[in-house]
Order: sequence, then C-alpha cells, then structure tokens
Amino acid sequence: MKIFFFVIVFFSVILGVINGTMSEVSQAALTECTAAVTLAISLCGTICFWSGIMNVAEKAGLVAKLAKLLSPLLKRLFKGIDSNGKAMGYILMNLVSNLMGLGNAATPLGIKAMEELKKEEGATDTATDNMIIFTVMNTASLQLFPATITAIRVNYGSVSPLEILPGIWAVSAIVLTISLVTAKTLSKIFRYGVEK
Repeated sequence: MKIFFFVIVFFSVILGVINGTMSEVSQAALTECTAAVTLAISLCGTICFWSGIMNVAEKAGLVAKLAKLLSPLLKRLFKGIDSNGKAMGYILMNLVSNLMGLGNAATPLGIKAMEELKKEEGATDTATDNMIIFTVMNTASLQLFPATITAIRVNYGSVSPLEILPGIWAVSAIVLTISLVTAKTLSKIFRYGVEK
C-alpha cells in the first residue's frame, strides 16, 4: 500500500507540473486531507449507531434466528467443519454483519472466524478450501442495507440516499454467486490435478 500511495502522489505531482496545474494539485492535497478527516469523524456516528443496532439484534435473538436461517446453506458451503462450533458461529456473525452493511463490525469477526477455521481444520501455511470460501464470501458480501455507503451519501447531501439499494442488491448477489462458483470450481480443478 505504501508503494501504491507513493506512485499516486508521485504521478499527481508529475502530471501537475506537466499540465501547469501544480497549484490545483497543492490545493487538492490540502483541502482533501481535511475532507477525509471530516468524513471519517462523521462516519463514526453511523458505525456506532449500526453497531449498537447489531448488538441489540444479537441480544434480542434476531441474529441467532438469521444464523439459523442461513445455517443449512452454510453447511453445504463449509463442508467438514462443526456446524455448532466456534468457527461456524463467527462465520455466521460475520455474514450477518456484512448483510447489514457493517464492514467495520464484520472485520474482527472475520479474523476470529479465520483463526477458528485454522484451528479446527489444522491448517498450516496453506489456506484450506473452507478458508478460501469464507474469504470469498466476506470479500464479495451480499448487503441488504449498506450503512456506510448510505452515510457517505447523506454526508454529501444526497436527496434520496437509499435509491442505490436495488443496484447494490443485484450487483452484490451476482458477484457473490460468480465468486463462489469460481472458488468451488478452481478448488475441484486443483484438487483433481494434485490427485492425478
């Protein structure tokens, strides 16, 4: 990431010099730093609010009900792990957080899920199929309510910040399906190659 950011800044300065827009580059660097901090602070409230909602939902048993609803599907995807174990519990919590659009809340749950998968499956330095499937699901997650994006749209004055929901549902469902099919297919291909 350091190299990536260095390259972006370097080429911005070079192009600013070439195009004679160095003053605009300098101005953008100063004002956008402030805007980034302002945006981060404004998102804190939204993240705290939805994390609180998630906590209430968990204590009210809604998360457990949603987890029970998702459990049959996850048993098919994550073969060979205990459906009542810690790994599956963290996977379910991570998916529910992602469904609610709480990527920040989902991250620590995802890390714990990966640690428990590693323990349960006795993984070494190589990721198991279940670890890869979980990574794919976490990355290409289906979101029912994208809280962070909605907060950003509200912060920038969107009149109807939720109008993007149908597009987000469609795209995330398609991407998740394609990603899972690809991961499962590649797993079978590489396993067949190793066995051969």
